[in-house]
Amino acid sequence: MTAVDSHRISTVDELRTIIGTPSDLVPHKLWTVLDETCADFIQRSPFLLLATSDAEGNMDVSPKGDGPGFVAVEDETTLLIPDRSGNKLIFGLQNILANPHIGLIFLIPGTGETLRVNGTAELTSDPAILDSLSARGKPAVVAIRVRIKEVFYHCAKAFLRAQLWKSDTWPAKKKISFGKILAGKMGADDKMAEQIDQFVEQDYKTNL
Repeated sequence: MTAVDSHRISTVDELRTIIGTPSDLVPHKLWTVLDETCADFIQRSPFLLLATSDAEGNMDVSPKGDGPGFVAVEDETTLLIPDRSGNKLIFGLQNILANPHIGLIFLIPGTGETLRVNGTAELTSDPAILDSLSARGKPAVVAIRVRIKEVFYHCAKAFLRAQLWKSDTWPAKKKISFGKILAGKMGADDKMAEQIDQFVEQDYKTNL
């Protein structure tokens, strides 16, 4: 039986007593439209994290990445994110159909600050839009249209604490073997594991 946490925080007032209140500057960092600096950040970003949830509130966070500018700024309140070929689990896309509320974090390698966007999303298969989001000679499979409700920069403290962009602090590179993981779950042998890894590597080369 799990012990009851006598220090559990259950109200906003309790939390504020510990954390404190934002400074008078904070409300000025939250906007409802993209300005030039935000649009420039998005156009230089090759990577984002997309947070969604289903109708019951079950969460999913999905990485999206491509060349800088892969996300199109349609206007000051609208973004277009391409969805490309993948594992076909479509967790995030299904969530959007059930619950349009989403959150995005845009990253630029080497930059400690991130750009956060909150809003609602819808999916489109408009051929003209998919073609405009093409990469490597292929149109997007589906596009996610984001209606911005809130946008703001997040400070670099998390990146500074993690030393995320300091390569001399990085651990030794470790390759994840989907073959060993999946073969073990399936009760298959090392030969099957090798075949799965070969398939994954080939897919990385030919199916981006």
